[in-house]
Amino acid sequence: MNDFGTAAPGGARARTSLNRQQIAGFWGAWFGWMLDGMDSVIYALVLAPALTELLPRSGIKPTPANIGEIGSILFAVFLVGWGFSFLWGPIADRFGRRNALAATIMLYAVFTGAAALSQNIWELGLFRLIAGIGIGGEWAMAGTYVAEAWPEDRRKMGAGLLQTGYYFGFFAAAALNFTVGASLGWRAMFLCGMVPVIISILILLGVKETGKWERHHAGRDTHPLVAIFAPAYRRQTIVMSVLLTVAIIGLWAGAVYEPSAIIILAKAAGMPIKAAIHMASFGTGILSIGTILGCIALPIMAERWGRRPTLSIYFAVMFITIILAFGWAFYLPAGHALPAFLTVLFFLGFGGGNFAMFSLWLPELYPTEIRATAFAFCTSIGRFAGAVVNFILAGAVKGMGTLGTPVAITAVAFAIGLLIVPFGRETRGQTLPD
Repeated sequence: MNDFGTAAPGGARARTSLNRQQIAGFWGAWFGWMLDGMDSVIYALVLAPALTELLPRSGIKPTPANIGEIGSILFAVFLVGWGFSFLWGPIADRFGRRNALAATIMLYAVFTGAAALSQNIWELGLFRLIAGIGIGGEWAMAGTYVAEAWPEDRRKMGAGLLQTGYYFGFFAAAALNFTVGASLGWRAMFLCGMVPVIISILILLGVKETGKWERHHAGRDTHPLVAIFAPAYRRQTIVMSVLLTVAIIGLWAGAVYEPSAIIILAKAAGMPIKAAIHMASFGTGILSIGTILGCIALPIMAERWGRRPTLSIYFAVMFITIILAFGWAFYLPAGHALPAFLTVLFFLGFGGGNFAMFSLWLPELYPTEIRATAFAFCTSIGRFAGAVVNFILAGAVKGMGTLGTPVAITAVAFAIGLLIVPFGRETRGQTLPD
């Protein structure tokens, strides 16, 4: 048996059919993850106009340097919220994957909408902090649910397909920015972020709990946050946390700063601000296409070559493309910089598909009793490091007077990640622990 089917008479491959609950659960998780991605990118797309309005109300001049600095600080605050999302893991292991998944979606949707009411940067920061707690937890809850609900011969591809949802959310955010954002402004964009409330309600009403959780959630005598650091799991918890820290630093450097970089390059090329905003939406679409393809290709590569070699390939792509995009293309002459940046952006997006590896790999490393806690902890802890990096980037952008070089330097994280990957436990060919 492999992930893509079992041998059938005549050499054909037959896959286990998905029942209605597995299909409904997947789409509930996928749409939640898609809208999660949309929510994350909305802030990046509306950063400049939102701060241009809110900084004067906060007693700060809306200069480009202040927008860059305060924007990076607010990114860091948002990441701190993501970091605290590790609390969802024990909740899911205690009360179920379905309930925790619905709660994460509800939280980030409500407080994304609340951001539209912000009257100063402190209110915006508070709303983004709380929304971040929900956004950070959704991935762990969705990934755990799909890993446990789908049959063994399909769950690995399910992990890759699930991860595409986040980047379809980029498309949704780009489309909203192109239409709603360009016409009605940044507050309307945040109001659109309340749509996931509907998904949350549908999950509660129409999706059943996974059979694995129902069989194993009772009788545990050790807190799951303690259990993931027991001798049997300590090394893999540390290794996966470090690898995810690397991936998160790359996400926020390569993806979140991409719209701002495109707007800068578009304005340098003589485009009016509305056209520059449209170009940022176009660039986000290019990044998303590359990432979706990367997510789909990853489980195929991981089953053929293994988890460690595949992640190394993706990390190497990220290392190279972040340097090329922000260290080279960003500084080309005005007539050449934007086309070169957009070209590299596609390949940077493909490398960004590395997040699908964690949806596939993390559930294979832990038993059902602590799986959600381990997933949530490993995917959350790196956000605190990402927050520190954003504070550093804020100072670097202000000190250097440029966005490109500070972001390009973050590629070093992937070089470190390449040294850590070999310490991960290879699980190719193994079934999901019970």
